[in-house]
Formats: sequence, C-alpha cells, structure tokens
Amino acid sequence: MTPIPAGLPASTVEGRIPSLLEPTLLAGQLHWLEQRPDQQGRTTLMRRPFGVESGGAAAHLPAKELTPGDWNLRSRIHGYGGGACALGQVAGQAIAVFVDDRDRCLWRLDLDPAGATPNQPIPLTRPAPRAFGGGLIDPWRHRWIGVMEADGRDQLVAVSLLGGEPVTLHQAADFCGYPTLSPRGSHLAWVEWQQPCLPWERSQLWLGCFAAAGADGTGEGLGEGLAACNPVAGSDNTSRLAISVFQPLWTGAPGALPADLLVACDRSGWWNLERLAAAEALTAADLVQPLGEISTPPPAWQPLLPMEAEFATPQWVLGLSTTAWDGSQLLAAACFQGSWQLGRISWPSAPALAPSPQPASWIPFDLPFSDFSGLCAENGVLACLASGATSPAGLLELEIAGGQWRHSPAAASPLAAEAISKPEPLWFAGYGGAPTHAWYYPPAGGATPASPLLVKGHSGPTAMARCGLNLAIQFWTSRGWGVLDVNYGGSTGFGRAYRQRLDRHWGLVDSADCAAAALAVVASGQASAQRLAIEGGSAGGFTVLSALCFTDVFRAGACRYAVSDLEGLVADGHRFEAHYLDSLVGPWPEQRATYQGRSPLHHAERISAPVIFFQGLDDQVVPPSQTDSMAEALRSRGVPVEVHRYEGEGHGFRSGAVRVAVLEATEAFFRHHFSLGCA
Repeated sequence: MTPIPAGLPASTVEGRIPSLLEPTLLAGQLHWLEQRPDQQGRTTLMRRPFGVESGGAAAHLPAKELTPGDWNLRSRIHGYGGGACALGQVAGQAIAVFVDDRDRCLWRLDLDPAGATPNQPIPLTRPAPRAFGGGLIDPWRHRWIGVMEADGRDQLVAVSLLGGEPVTLHQAADFCGYPTLSPRGSHLAWVEWQQPCLPWERSQLWLGCFAAAGADGTGEGLGEGLAACNPVAGSDNTSRLAISVFQPLWTGAPGALPADLLVACDRSGWWNLERLAAAEALTAADLVQPLGEISTPPPAWQPLLPMEAEFATPQWVLGLSTTAWDGSQLLAAACFQGSWQLGRISWPSAPALAPSPQPASWIPFDLPFSDFSGLCAENGVLACLASGATSPAGLLELEIAGGQWRHSPAAASPLAAEAISKPEPLWFAGYGGAPTHAWYYPPAGGATPASPLLVKGHSGPTAMARCGLNLAIQFWTSRGWGVLDVNYGGSTGFGRAYRQRLDRHWGLVDSADCAAAALAVVASGQASAQRLAIEGGSAGGFTVLSALCFTDVFRAGACRYAVSDLEGLVADGHRFEAHYLDSLVGPWPEQRATYQGRSPLHHAERISAPVIFFQGLDDQVVPPSQTDSMAEALRSRGVPVEVHRYEGEGHGFRSGAVRVAVLEATEAFFRHHFSLGCA
C-alpha cells in the first residue's frame, strides 16, 4: 500500500468557512449576505463601513449582523434562488427588503447606522404559494420592485414598503429577472427568456417607461404601471439568430443628461458590452413596438468594447453582477481564457450617435486576484468578491482613483502561500480534436508517474472551472494528489462557440474531454493511469457516470446528487430546466432513443469501476430515486458501491457537517480502492 501524506483536515476545508454573497454599497456602508455552514446554511445580512486605508478607523470596525437569530435570507425563485435582499434609501432612510426562507415572504428592515441593536423586520407580504427574488427599492414610489414566480409564470411586481399584496407591473411570457431602474426612476429595464431556451442560450432585454416619473417623493402611485414596454435587444425562441443578454445597467446620474443603457450581449460570439445611448429619453411612443423592428431610425446599439472576452456569466441564479456604475465611471469584470480581470472602461466623449464612434478602452486594475464577481460601486469606490491563486474568497474594497484596496477573506488561508498548489493552464485536444482548457494543480511535493489524479467535472453543465483558491482542491493536493479542473466543451468563459460544443452532445463531449485531459497529464509523466479518479455533482455527476460508462480511463468515481437517467430527469425536472435537455440532448420525446442511449442507468453493465454516491433526501432537482436506481444497478452486477443519504439536504449540501462528511468519505473511498495508505 502506497503511503500518502497527511494533509488539510476536511473540517478546515468545509466545515466552518462561510460563503459571502451579493455585496452592496449604500451610503458608504458595505453590506453582504453571509451563508454559514455551521448553522445549517443559514444566510444573514452583514454590514460594516467601507474602508481601504491602511490603519484607518473604518478598516478596523467589526462587521455587524443585521438579521441575527433565526432569520434566513434565501430566495427559492426558479428553484435556484438568488437576489434575496435589496437595499436602498427612501426619504433619507436606508432600508433592506428581503425574503425570509421560513415563510417565503418579503420583509422590510429599517437600517439604523448608529444603533447597537438591530431593528426588527416587519412583514410586507403574507404566506402564499409563490416565490420572490431579484428585486430593487423604488425610492420614488416607496415600493419594492422584483420578480414573483407563481402559477408557473413570472411577473414583475411592486410591493408597497408599508405592506400589502403585490401589484403586477408586467406579465412575462415565461421567465424574467434583473430589473433595474434608470437614474431618474422613469424607466425600467429587465431580462426575459422563454422555454425551451435557457437565459444563456436566448434572452431579451426589455425596456419600459412608467406612466409618470413619480419623483415627488410622496410615495403615491404604488399601482403606477408601465405605460409601454418592449424588447430592445437579444432574441427570443423564434428569432433567426440566437443571442443572449446579461445584466442591464444604467450609466448616468439623476439630473444629468438622459442615461445610457448597457447590457452584455453575445451577438458577436462573446458576451461583450453594448450601449443604447440616451435610452432614458425614449418615450412610450418609442416603445410601442420592439426597437429591433423599427426601420427608421435603426436602434442605436453600439458595441462598447469588442474583444474576445466574456463580461457575463450564466444566469442560474438572480443577483449576479459583473458590471457596476459608480456615478461617473464604468467598472467591470471580464473573463479572458478562463481567468478573470477587474478593470475600468473608458470611452471617448464624442457624441453618442456619431456615425463611427471610437471604441472604449479596457484599463485593468493591478490586483493579485484572478476571480471576481458581485460588483457594486458608488462615488469612486468599488466592492466585489475576489480570490486568487493563494488568496481565499473575500470582500475586495477598492478606492478607484488612488488604487488603494483591502481584501477581507471569509476566513484566513490555513496554508502558507508557498504550500499552496497553484493552477497551471492546460490546453489539450478534446472531443473531435478541439482545443480544450483545464486547470492543473500539481500535488504537494511534485508529481511523479505514480501520482494519483482527481479529475473534476463542474456542474451546470454551463459553468466554468474558476482559478481562485479552492481549499477543497488543496485538500487533495496536500495529500499527494494532482487535481485537474476541466473546462470541458460547453463551459462558459470562452465564447459562444465553445459553449455550444455541448449542444446535442451532453454526455459525449464532457466525458470525452475529461478523459482526454486525464490522459494528457498521464502522458506528461505527472500521474498514474491506474490511479485516475473523477468526481462531480449534479450535471457534473452525470459527467462522472458518463465517463465511467463510455470511456475506460477512470478507475473510480464519486457522484453528488448525480443525474443518471435522462428520461427520469425530463419527468421529474422543475420549471427552470424543464426543456434544458432539448438543447443538450435533443427534443423530447422525438429523441427518446438518444435519451436512453446517453443515460448511464441503461448501460450500467459498462461500468466496472467502484462508485460512491451522495444524495440529499429533499432534493427537488435530481430526486433521490435516481441515485438509488443507479446504485442498485451497479451493485447487482458486483460493482463496489457506497451510498450516503442525508435528511434535510436538497440539491447542493448546505450543512457544514454534511460537507465535511462527504469529503472525508470520498477520500477514504478512493484511498481504499487505490491502495493508498496514510504516511
């Protein structure tokens, strides 16, 4: 038995470190959501003053919890949630409106900057079979505007800050999200998409104007609706071209010239930023029909910064943000070949409607991080979530003009920088010989031809392997494993064509790419062909089972809430993903034979490698029956199988204790079947 070195304890990796979500700047105060694994994944609202100066008083003030006790800020909209809390100021009073997971209702919390004791939230809505999320505060009309999912459709609704039933502003044909108010409060922009498409496949930017500006501050006109609205960019499921849009953003200030509207749009093949100049000046008459169908004058969308980079990410949840406006300048995060940069976008002051406007310029900030998300900004400062190869995920605060910054990780790294395995880009020939990307992490002490290798298939499958410090990866490298985090065909961050490699080929491209990546590392002399393992969750779990079923590369696998039966997923799938398999596999039921041919459950006889399964019993996305059926099919053929089931867990484990148990059991399972002992 080959000894392996002792490494990071699983409890250090998974059990205690909170996840930080959705930072927001409001009047010099930095707010964020904190999901705590040691409290069964409870999420709470935190705040402290923004502060970047070394030794400055603000930088040393502790964070304050604004929703202590049993409050749990979580949205269930579209099954995946997001956008659970909105912050704003109304008549000088800072407020938060959030969804509490216990009753799924909206609650209002008045924020007192000086108060030592948090105020008590008050309910705005009553319990009902519906979900809220992705909202904002409308200070002109004293209301919350956001998305309500009910009876199988989305609506943009308004809820009075004094409480009451939601008032419909717009009934979406299917899905909607990301509402954003113009600086004068006169216009509302949002994103819509319809089945069978997902928002990163085809989506539209909608724009509407209110019947009146409502800027008198009286709080009148809760029911004030949209005088007119229509799509102004993107595509629906009947359009000739497939175009996706992401996160509308207004660039302007109250009292200034009519604001421009920005959106990330991939009509060029990359999610690049485009601008609709003076969109805030459009009237109801302008919006009677879609701008894209107006022949005179043509829509004035201008590519702002054409480049082979992605200024967006797939909209699995609401509340995502890759761009921000601080009142006078545009800030953005952009992904270049799998690694993110944070920068400022500067464009010439030439007339907005000039025949050939000069392109903007990208000015990256000099920062030691490679992963950014959740951007927000105001008055010359920016905050976001950031991590780097040796820096854990945390809050980044940046003073833009002077370049001063402060990074506050959710928890300090348990490893010295020199002990951290750093990601190395690996390009290899994937499915069909296409150039494909992965991040390779060498084992502690260096790789040899005898080293075990763990291949990770990310979830989604439309997601990406990011390269910020991931302690779960370091758990393995500290034990002598190499780790390969694969951006298989279908991953985001590399343009639409790369993303579309998976269309009609799920289970083929992803599994073949993972196998090819592993063999590339073996061929380089950095891993043993007899010690190749693969692990993944959800769609990544399907990739694991497909790789074990349709390739002969891997010697063991680990699956968390994995898809094993595509037909069953169609029958049991929830609304958001109800037709996702139409693009990933083929139209149902016309392509039933393809569904059966790709489902590992129907080809369990091809799997001989041992597999360990982990399943939450409350999973509404991939039901426990999928895991049970797959495990029994393997067990009946004599394949070594372990199954771990968890009460109270759904799709994605929130409890720290459960996550520790999963990591420890996976490592013990692989160690046993690869004959790896402890040093």
